[in-house]
Amino acid sequence: MNGLSIPMEDGPIPVKRVFGLMSMLDFEAMKKLGMKLSMRLRWATVLCGVLLVALRNCPAQEGSTAQPATPPQDALLKLQVQVKRVLVPVVVRDKHGRVVVGLTKENFQVFDNDKPQVISGFSMERRGGAGAGAASAAALAASPASRAGAQQLPGGSQRYIVFVFDDMHLSNEDLAHAQKAATRVLAEALTDTDLAVVVSLSGKANSGLTNDRAKLLEAIQGLRNQNVYHSDSADCPKIDYYQADQMENKHDAVAIAAATQEELNCSPGMDAHRDAEMAERLAEAGARRALMVGQLDVQSTYAALREYVRRTAALPGQRMLILVSPGFLNIAPESLIQESQLIDFAAQSNVTISALDARGLYTTEITASEQSPGSGRILQLKTDYRRSSGTLAENPMEEMADGTGGTFFHNSNDLEAGFKGLTEVPQCVYLLELSLDNVKPKSGYHRLKVKVAGDGLQVNGRRGYFLPKAEKGK
Repeated sequence: MNGLSIPMEDGPIPVKRVFGLMSMLDFEAMKKLGMKLSMRLRWATVLCGVLLVALRNCPAQEGSTAQPATPPQDALLKLQVQVKRVLVPVVVRDKHGRVVVGLTKENFQVFDNDKPQVISGFSMERRGGAGAGAASAAALAASPASRAGAQQLPGGSQRYIVFVFDDMHLSNEDLAHAQKAATRVLAEALTDTDLAVVVSLSGKANSGLTNDRAKLLEAIQGLRNQNVYHSDSADCPKIDYYQADQMENKHDAVAIAAATQEELNCSPGMDAHRDAEMAERLAEAGARRALMVGQLDVQSTYAALREYVRRTAALPGQRMLILVSPGFLNIAPESLIQESQLIDFAAQSNVTISALDARGLYTTEITASEQSPGSGRILQLKTDYRRSSGTLAENPMEEMADGTGGTFFHNSNDLEAGFKGLTEVPQCVYLLELSLDNVKPKSGYHRLKVKVAGDGLQVNGRRGYFLPKAEKGK
């Protein structure tokens, strides 16, 4: 087992997105901005790198002499439209934080957009971690649910832990903090019978599935930040994914005006009155670039996580994936669909996803090194965007944890405690199944709320799911 690795597989990117990237290489527009040659070349280099990745993954077109490789099952941007059921893993704890066992289907109520739904399937899964006590094990064995409808994972107490370090979004500082914490607690968090693997979201790091602590530590210490989809620090103006969404999808006039003013500030050769219209067009072009790159970033993130879950699901025993990340924005409908599919797949495969926010107690203030030329109003707006973006970035981690019976560790600088806690999974998870046959086929996000009969009980469960628009002709 020591030699088993979990390599990544690439998926195709639609050809229309490649041509969209090519349209960005407009040197004449860059020149009109007063952009220095070095900056133009740097931007072109970044775009060409993204183009090479995109072209490498594009399937061959009709008439091409090249034989296209068979795309993997979990290809990027391949979305399933027909959703027939939703799986809702639920963990119930009492007021002391202890997992409650022995509940039946009749103890639960599920609401879809505030409307009660029938629970079409119910089971209880035993997932107890290495720290599960004898009393808890005895309670599980004696509970009515364990005698009827409970599922015992194959492989007994053997645990498989996949540590996924998000080298695509972690800053150098946060990555170093996470590496230090993981190195310190690795020996304590794993038992002699555990098998673990350290991988990175980019696929650059992979220790192989092993119980050799030295190999795991080597993989952790070798992690490096991979800024594939990040803008260059010298870019001016700086339009991030959040602001781009505000401009292009929300049509926020304040965000557009701020970006336009930044364009003027970044280009001394432009006149504020004469070139105002051109500055606005250039600002919107920059927002479209940032939006497309941001969408590619999030979609590739979910594709990578799904691939790791798929490979983890093939292992026997107790399977858990721990994502170490600063979070990311899933504000586009396509990414929400991917998140729903990932949660469904992990729940169906009995894979627990937990997450650790490696930012700890983070600040959202703009530092001097990040500032673009501009007024205090623009800086305040940027700070507000940073704050909103930072908060929204937590949502995917928390939703994946709640939706698979895992735990989300955040708002703490004690990452060592986080690593220790996340290697333990609840002794049992209730799996509720909802049929969507009687749910009004309304596209968009459906909020889920789970209630449990009993005083002082705390419920952690899936928060919702996303229904895409039905395809025409189906």
